[in-house]
Amino acid sequence: MTTTAPNVSTPAGILRLGNAFCDAKALLTAVELDLFGLLDAGPAAEGDIKERLGLHGRGLRDFLALLKNLGLLTEHDGQYANAEGASKYLVRTKPTYIGGFLMRSSKNLYPAWGKLDVALRTGEKQSGGEFEELTKIPGLLRQFIGMMDALTQQLGPQLVEAIEWTPYRSVLDVGGCRGNLAGQVVKAYPHLEGHVFDLPAMEPFFTEPIDGMGLAGSVTFHGGSFFEVPLPSADVVVLGHVLHDWDEQQREYLVRKAFDAVNPGGVLLVYDRMLGDTANLVENLVISLDMLLVTDGGSEYPAEEIHRHAQKAGFSSSCELPLGDYDTLVVCHKV
Repeated sequence: MTTTAPNVSTPAGILRLGNAFCDAKALLTAVELDLFGLLDAGPAAEGDIKERLGLHGRGLRDFLALLKNLGLLTEHDGQYANAEGASKYLVRTKPTYIGGFLMRSSKNLYPAWGKLDVALRTGEKQSGGEFEELTKIPGLLRQFIGMMDALTQQLGPQLVEAIEWTPYRSVLDVGGCRGNLAGQVVKAYPHLEGHVFDLPAMEPFFTEPIDGMGLAGSVTFHGGSFFEVPLPSADVVVLGHVLHDWDEQQREYLVRKAFDAVNPGGVLLVYDRMLGDTANLVENLVISLDMLLVTDGGSEYPAEEIHRHAQKAGFSSSCELPLGDYDTLVVCHKV
């Protein structure tokens, strides 16, 4: 899917683009307030929403009207309800919830984008410290986990369909957070032995989703830093939304390290919001600038870079295919 910018050939179009951040902040605020969770119980009038969310009231009518016009709410006889997409994806208690990513955007990315000019002048990130330090702050760690769950909840089923898993016996998700993706793969293919490698701080959060999928004992957590210790071996090794956190030299190092972890006859799966030759995907360019703002050297990158790293590492061949709306999956084969 290619995302195009608004028509900027007129003053109105330019002004609309310049104010698009207002639409985004309305959505992010509604997620923070858990407005969609409130309305999941049933339609509510403006006054009820005011009382139940503890709001002042000034501006609320316009706020609700904006969300309606953005397609997130419906309204009939003064009663507001969730629109279809909001009902499915923005209610915290539902398994399809993607609001964790939006919460992270609101708390981390939104303030950082206000300093884009500084980042472009200095090349320095504008939000967050070292990730290992962030894992020591429970609130921030929960935000990150929610973001990763939102992403893997959408991409997991598509990764399950992307390759033929039957010949393989084990899968390792590197940087796999609390195991949501690995769990989905093993749930679909119970013959697989699942493994997740991530920082030790993630382990206390690991059992919740794995037990919830009925996979206790089928997926194992391994704690460590992939820059410091060897990766566990597996037939299929996954690096998903990991390499864009690092610069090109570090990405090459991690692909080479993944090669060592892939069993003979296995594959390495790399997916990210990769950039095409024309770099015309607005969404992916935005994510690449996110990496500028929140990492020391990360960025999105073309699939060709992974093909090059894979060849140097020793993989016999590699190919690519689309994954979801914006991701590219590179499959690297090891003989």
